Amino acid sequence: MSEYTAHIDTFARDRLPPPQMWPEFLFDLPQLHYPQRINCGVALLDDAVAEGHGGRIALYSQSGNWTYDELLQRTNRIANVLVNELGIVPGNRVLLRAPNNPMLAACWLAVMKAGAIAVTTMPLLRAKELGVIAQRGQVEHALCDARFIDELRQAQGGGRLNQVVTFGDGELEARMARQPATFSNADTSRDDVCLLAFTSGTTGNPKATMHFHRDVLVMRDVVGRNLLELGPEDVCIGSPPLGFTFGLGALLVFPLGCRGAAVMVEQPAPEALLEAVQRFGVTTLATAPTAYRNLVGLLPKYNVSSLRQCLSAGEPLPKSISDDWHAASGMRLIDGIGATEMIHIFISAKGQDIRPGATGKPLPGYQACVLDDEGRPLPPGHAGRLAVKGPTGCRYLEDERQRVYVQGGWNVTGDRYLVDEQGYFWFQARDDDMIISGGYNIAGPEVEAALIAHPAVQECAVVGAPDPARGQAVKAFVVTRPGYAPQEALAKELQEFVKSSIAPYKYPRLLEFMEALPKTPTGKVQRHVLRERERSARG
Repeated sequence: MSEYTAHIDTFARDRLPPPQMWPEFLFDLPQLHYPQRINCGVALLDDAVAEGHGGRIALYSQSGNWTYDELLQRTNRIANVLVNELGIVPGNRVLLRAPNNPMLAACWLAVMKAGAIAVTTMPLLRAKELGVIAQRGQVEHALCDARFIDELRQAQGGGRLNQVVTFGDGELEARMARQPATFSNADTSRDDVCLLAFTSGTTGNPKATMHFHRDVLVMRDVVGRNLLELGPEDVCIGSPPLGFTFGLGALLVFPLGCRGAAVMVEQPAPEALLEAVQRFGVTTLATAPTAYRNLVGLLPKYNVSSLRQCLSAGEPLPKSISDDWHAASGMRLIDGIGATEMIHIFISAKGQDIRPGATGKPLPGYQACVLDDEGRPLPPGHAGRLAVKGPTGCRYLEDERQRVYVQGGWNVTGDRYLVDEQGYFWFQARDDDMIISGGYNIAGPEVEAALIAHPAVQECAVVGAPDPARGQAVKAFVVTRPGYAPQEALAKELQEFVKSSIAPYKYPRLLEFMEALPKTPTGKVQRHVLRERERSARG
């Protein structure tokens, strides 16, 4: 850890899990031996300009393109606002709220350069969810796109987020104009916390994973440089928000870290993505399997000849989607499994090593195996719990669930896999109540909590149902209270009710009324019975 002074906020460091609860970390690769004093924002941006890339385009967008020089100047001005006007010191948490756009990227980089901790949130989150995040992270500062301020203002009622500055309406921009375009970067350690990455959490109580400056550079080097082999001529695009570590890596850290460019698309609908690929000569596309299914039929309408590779993550990639994409584009999708706890992808394969239907093999620097319920490695061909260790790993912010995720030095992800004789890992299922739908992680119990607040609901259970378009669809089983008729009108009312209380993408697309839920003799709902029923019903 770095030497802290009275002017540094030690909140995150003080709430790291005790070292004996950390996973085993492996730093076998020489390129991962970073200097003790390093700032990932400086490495991504200032160093790029120092290397002579200042005149190159760093960010493309509908609103205009920014060179590395322009991005650095704007980032420095924002960093000066943070320090000189908002009084931020290293270690303070800063909540960021916006769709993927150049200003959000500059704000994130400014937080890094100031030595603060970024808490990047998705614009779809509601006030309740934002309030929980602010409370858990004791966040007092926020930079927010003015178009998305309403829910954040409501979240301020919880006693946090005392200083909120908006951009896009001129407020942050006016502050920036008063500040110099140079900045004295924070002297951070490679092991200082720079990210609080919130997971959905299987109970709806989000877990905050703490990542260091070192971890940001690890994902650049292992995924951006090794797996994707990105360079200055590459242009990256994708749909995941920068609030997901999948999006943070693929759409900011990898392109800037490899001195290429990123295309920021605020509303990455299929046609918008392909139009941008054609317009900006994109070479690398990153999105979820569900999106690739939707893109296949649109490919003939666009010139996508600039594409050289496509990365799939966020949910399991079915072989059928891989085959359809290959037939339509001539490219095999690079599949990968990552986790917020691991910051990015740790198992994948590229080029001739791709085996459609399999996720791949551990990336350089990582080890993986399949464990039985007692924590013993299983031989090839046997399904069990996926366990991984490497240069990144789980460190929850003051959370007892650290004991569940880290076992015997391994990060146990909650996925069931089997490994074949050739060392390829094949996804089987999820072990918990997490639903992965359209690339989003959705906690079943959180949807249940939203439903049960409706006066018509006596009890409910939410599971993931197999869905050919989304991988899984959120399905709710509902028992109504006396006096409420279980009919279509009520189902629609319940769906809208959920949309209004939590992020809309979490609502149950499927809803079935039941007279009673399956339960154990002790009264616990048997969600596994409902999951198995859905799998059987859909073959």
